[in-house]
Amino acid sequence: MKMTIGVSTLLAALLASPAVFAHGDVVPHAVDTTGLDPLGPEWRDENPYRGNPTAIEIGKHAFAANCARCHGIDAISGGIAPDLRKLDKGSLGDEWFQERVRNGAVRNGAVYMPKFAEPDGPLSQEALWAIRSWLDTVAIDQ
Repeated sequence: MKMTIGVSTLLAALLASPAVFAHGDVVPHAVDTTGLDPLGPEWRDENPYRGNPTAIEIGKHAFAANCARCHGIDAISGGIAPDLRKLDKGSLGDEWFQERVRNGAVRNGAVYMPKFAEPDGPLSQEALWAIRSWLDTVAIDQ
């Protein structure tokens, strides 16, 4: 009887553990970019929304919904993914940001970051540049 209870408890714990350690909802969330000028299909080399209060507010919420599970709340990384507060401010960081959100990151066949930019990913150029706009506001000097 004790053995059956012990095995049942162990089995229940093992089955429940993925829920305990999961990152939460990993389905990308749509971003409402109402109030931002449409950018069209061609990617901009630099963030066209830099300093735009509407973009910053949209980006803050878009980051929380789509990026924080890996890059940390308020972009404060716990060490698994890059701390995006350390991304170069302004146009210096735009190239790296654009490269990652458009192409993702794959090492040795393992996906470290999926593609986030349309058409392969779920987010529009407007949504992603809004996130970049917000990241500029939380950037820290290195």
